Amino acid sequence: MPQNEYIERWQKLHGKRLDHAERQRKRLAREAHKASDNAQKLTGLRAKLYHKKRHHEKIQMKKQIKSLEERNVNSSTPNEPSSTPLPGYLLDRSNPTSAKALSSAIKQKRAEKAARFSVPLPKVKGISEQEMFKVVTTGKKTAKKSWKRMITKPTFVGPDFTRRPVKYERFIRPMALRYKHANVTHPELGVTVQLPIISVKKNPQNPLYTHLGVLTKGTIIEVNVSALGLVTASGRVVWGRWAQVTNHCENDGCINAVLLV
Repeated sequence: MPQNEYIERWQKLHGKRLDHAERQRKRLAREAHKASDNAQKLTGLRAKLYHKKRHHEKIQMKKQIKSLEERNVNSSTPNEPSSTPLPGYLLDRSNPTSAKALSSAIKQKRAEKAARFSVPLPKVKGISEQEMFKVVTTGKKTAKKSWKRMITKPTFVGPDFTRRPVKYERFIRPMALRYKHANVTHPELGVTVQLPIISVKKNPQNPLYTHLGVLTKGTIIEVNVSALGLVTASGRVVWGRWAQVTNHCENDGCINAVLLV
């Protein structure tokens, strides 16, 4: 026996205390109170780690309880088939259906729905406003104001875009950082084509960035795929498809994206 297992050795030689089971029960009952005290008293990094651990424990506990509840729940229909003849509209009800089978079917449908809308980059690093915008001061020397912002990231503006008068323009989009085309890769065909951008659908950083047409990593854009010759099941030519930006455009000088198929 290893040297550090002295408690197990003692129990083998002399047995356990007479009140061992009761002490174990009381210790288990006190764990909830101890967990509550820790949740209230811990601060800083210790608190973050503790709450993360408790969160995972609660998720596992809820999953286990749910699986136990679903295991033996059946519908009210009898297991044995009826001896009397049934009309056609009651034949489907004669088959017993378990709640577990129903729940697994629902889960499968949810998984398929999630897979349909899955993207190559589900999570992206956040960008602060200090990094996104540069403050531009305006006005006289004695009364300078700083309500204007210059966007430091690549942007997309439509073909019919017209700048507001300089006096009223709050967000400045530099000409050098405006992009009209993206290098889009088709994941199934394995080809990369330069396609024109139609619009910016969603920027995960902020709804304001979506409105301004800012292109950051993880942004969903709509591209014109008529050059690829894609057709629908009915034979119509596909014109616009969504793609996700996969690179830091401001560093590379171009936009690389993956088509969402």
